[in-house]
Amino acid sequence: MSTKMHVKTGDKVVVLSGKDKGKKGKVLSVNPEKRTVIVEGVSVATKHKKPRRMGETGGIINQETPIYASKVMNVCAKCKAATRIGRKVLEDGTHVRYCKKCGETFAD
Repeated sequence: MSTKMHVKTGDKVVVLSGKDKGKKGKVLSVNPEKRTVIVEGVSVATKHKKPRRMGETGGIINQETPIYASKVMNVCAKCKAATRIGRKVLEDGTHVRYCKKCGETFAD
C-alpha cells in the first residue's frame, strides 16, 4: 500500500529544518513507504567504499542520505517561492498539481 506524497522525483524543493535548512535541490528519489526523499546535495554523508571486484577502486565517497518528506517543500518555478501544492482536475479530466500562491501548474 503506497501513500500519497506532495513531492515527486525531479521536483525542485527547499529544506525546511535540520542541518541543511534553506538548501535547495532536485529530488533524486522518493520512497512513499518510508515517507523519505533523497535530495541532490542535501544530507550528504561520507561513506567508506571497499572495492568488490578486481580493478574496482575503493575509497571515501560522498553520498546523499534520505530525509523525511515533511522536511521539504516544493519551490514554484514561476514565483520562485516555497509553496504548498494543490491538486485539481481540469475540464478534460486530467489531474494536475498547482502552486497555491500563484496558481501555476507543476509539470508532472
